[in-house]
Amino acid sequence: MKNLIEHIREALSNRPYSCTPAGLYTAETLYAGFKADDASTHSTYFDIQVYDHYINTGKGRAEEEEEALARVLHDHSVYQYLCDFLDKYDKRKVVGIMGGHGILRTSKDYREVTLLAKHLTESGSLMISGGGPGAMEATHLGALLAGYPDSAVDEAIEILSEAPGFKDEKWLATAFKVIERFPQSQYQSISIPTWLYGHEPSTPFATYIAKLFDNSIREDAILTFAYGGIVYTPGSAGTTQEIFQEITQNHYLSYGFSSPMIFMGKDFWTNEMPMYTLLDSLVQRGKYKNLLLTLSDDISEIERVLVDFRNQE
Repeated sequence: MKNLIEHIREALSNRPYSCTPAGLYTAETLYAGFKADDASTHSTYFDIQVYDHYINTGKGRAEEEEEALARVLHDHSVYQYLCDFLDKYDKRKVVGIMGGHGILRTSKDYREVTLLAKHLTESGSLMISGGGPGAMEATHLGALLAGYPDSAVDEAIEILSEAPGFKDEKWLATAFKVIERFPQSQYQSISIPTWLYGHEPSTPFATYIAKLFDNSIREDAILTFAYGGIVYTPGSAGTTQEIFQEITQNHYLSYGFSSPMIFMGKDFWTNEMPMYTLLDSLVQRGKYKNLLLTLSDDISEIERVLVDFRNQE
């Protein structure tokens, strides 16, 4: 007699995704069916099939119970794989980078984030992000290029400059060109994207991709698992939300200690969106406790803060 899981899997099998996937996704599995030189595949690969199904069966909230159950089982499986993967790392070595999805590949910010992530990866950090374009993509590009000379960053960005933004037709194709040009077997990174924002492609630069349906689980996972600190690059509403979520965890020492919160971009975080100014004031007035705040434009200083924190007893 079949066990319960087998019965459920069979009942929910008429979907483009498995409710019990075999492991974390990779660029090869998430983009299965994509061929850069075949335009007919650019809207039919696995990730798009799942996103289309997600939209058609209820964005956010599934319209039918079977679909809701399938999504829950899927996310439970992926989350467990994510936990198992991260269990292999010292908590203080897991570092997150947050920021806007609209940062162009040709921008100074993109290059700076790439270099920062590259250097941190080379020094022993595991980079984690929300897995989308912009600053998130730059995070995993940096990890991909770890071990190569810093000049590889400019070479990779030159390839990517053919499609600077994620809405450009060759955004994905140029990413795979970089992966082919710079194979990576020594260093890893992990991303946690969501089909809620499936209109934004997930970066294939991440070694492993823990893609989820439920964005609330995804947001909490990124902030929770980045025990080694989070770097906030210029962003908008999503980044602001993540800042306040992280403040709560650090203020209450929810996981036993506070992690560094680094604001990369002095002018942005003190003038354009003065989050650092606000938080620093609240800390000085005793309204928030245990926050480890840094404001810097210098990636060497940012690296030093994160490595020093990692090396604490």
